[in-house]
Amino acid sequence: MHLRKFGVSILGAILLAISSVTVADETCMSPYMAKIVGQEDYVYVWTLGVEGLGDEQDKLVTIDVNPKSKTYAKVVSVLSVGGRNEAHHSGLSDDRHYLWAGGLDSNKIFIFDVHSNPRKPTLHKVITDFVEKTGGIVGPHTFYALPGRIMVSGLSNNKDNGGRTGLAEYNSKGEFIATHWLPTDGDLRGAKKEGQFADGYGYDVRVQPRRNVMLTSSFTGWSNYMMDFGQMLQDGEAMKRFGNTMVVWDLHTRKPKKVIDVPGAPLEIRCAWGANNNYCFTTTALTSKIWLIYEDDNGEWQGKAVADIGDASKVPLPVDISITADDKGLWVDTFMDGKARYFDITDPFNPVQKFEEQIGSQVNMISQSWDGKRAYFSTSLLGNWDKTGEADEQWVKLYAWDEDKLSLTHKWTIDFYKEKLGRAHQMRFGAYSLYSSKNQNKGKDITLLDK
Repeated sequence: MHLRKFGVSILGAILLAISSVTVADETCMSPYMAKIVGQEDYVYVWTLGVEGLGDEQDKLVTIDVNPKSKTYAKVVSVLSVGGRNEAHHSGLSDDRHYLWAGGLDSNKIFIFDVHSNPRKPTLHKVITDFVEKTGGIVGPHTFYALPGRIMVSGLSNNKDNGGRTGLAEYNSKGEFIATHWLPTDGDLRGAKKEGQFADGYGYDVRVQPRRNVMLTSSFTGWSNYMMDFGQMLQDGEAMKRFGNTMVVWDLHTRKPKKVIDVPGAPLEIRCAWGANNNYCFTTTALTSKIWLIYEDDNGEWQGKAVADIGDASKVPLPVDISITADDKGLWVDTFMDGKARYFDITDPFNPVQKFEEQIGSQVNMISQSWDGKRAYFSTSLLGNWDKTGEADEQWVKLYAWDEDKLSLTHKWTIDFYKEKLGRAHQMRFGAYSLYSSKNQNKGKDITLLDK
């Protein structure tokens, strides 16, 4: 395995220590975030409103997921935000007090207080000038915690509604700091162009602090993600408007260093946390491949396609991915066939699929617990891309995962259509144990935990 080897840094030691005591939480969160130790109490679901269903508004739905609670597997809070904004991704602040959530169409950012009463979040602040402040970024997508900061990746721009975009940096109070535009052929911004492309497209953002690296991936612009999915597939020009790059950044200076060709719209980025594991994974939506983005023996970051996901000719459409806490496994959800696949990534250059199961007619997001025993799944991809008719299921499901037996065991399902909630998109964990003893005691009174 041609990966550069380094000793255990201070941060690496901290991460290893965290992994030894953290038995809950999600595996793919920022290393700068406060961690949940013990069973997660809640799952917060950022949910798209649906015309004619319930109040029709986007909302934050809170599910009680503590098995000791009398309201286990029940919706305990619904907080509507007004209108339909194309609710999509969300992310927690470094202290985990606030959950940031974006609307890809309205460009609004909703900041929820999830620490004052984790069982019943409140709307703390709404950012309505995202496009103006950032100089034209459209489609706030990923919300990634840095120390005292939130890095927000964009999907589009207000000039041509295409994929050219940037990163917006805010402080934890919700105040705009700076825009960092992605490099293009016309303006590489000091970056080295590795191959054919420097398209300036954006999607996800992740960091590897030990190596002072930030990575971004690429998707498509507003004119595509707001188009009907079937119509877009038949539009030859639209299908040309997808990203084919990932960018390696200097984390400290926020300067792009290298543009790597990753054809086929690389989406989610997930990084290994082992002290010597200097690599991350992504998957390509259009070509159905797993890519390894790794640091070679010379300290250069490279990209390599290392595995296929299903039958690319059938366009399974890989969406969310999740790497296990021990860096040994990678979950890959594929939207079109509704399947979850598990790959052995012990050798990151040669992932091997070990398991697959159909979760539903469609599946999008996965949130995996750090101890590897629980996997939550949700359904919605985009308002105009979700399936229609009977295939349009909208739910959150919990499964227990047995790695030794390679088996998923269904625990419960909450039907978001039956509950008149809307389309279930991204999930984030919450817990009373993160906050003050006052809140913990308050939580016990509210949740009526079994004694």
